[in-house]
Amino acid sequence: MDLTEVKKKMQGVESLATTLGLEFISTPDPDTLEATMQVTPAVSQPFGFLNGGTSLAIAENVAGVGSYALCPDRVPLGLNVSANHLLPVPVGERVRAKARILHKGHTMHVWNIDIKNKDDETISTARVTNYLIPLQH
Repeated sequence: MDLTEVKKKMQGVESLATTLGLEFISTPDPDTLEATMQVTPAVSQPFGFLNGGTSLAIAENVAGVGSYALCPDRVPLGLNVSANHLLPVPVGERVRAKARILHKGHTMHVWNIDIKNKDDETISTARVTNYLIPLQH
């Protein structure tokens, strides 16, 4: 998925994605996209591991950017997000989220997002449903 235009529109915009430090990566497959993020104390739980809520936020943000890239005339709103957290990730490591669209409807998108650690092990897997509404100019 080419994110060039999306990145231009997001440049300088304060959002949860910028607060988390998500870096979006274009992929050759139009139905996928990726993002990476450094695990810092700000996104961890008190014991020094990535917070499960942060993983949910990563998943919803990646799916939202993906839906917007596919339908730039619509605003994606997260309708549902669910996840299973499988492995801990300590502060200091990077995680990589890979999203693949499963359903691409006119008003609804369903995404699967796998978040992996530095060893390419799945640390969390999530499903996000986005509801798409017309973009108001």
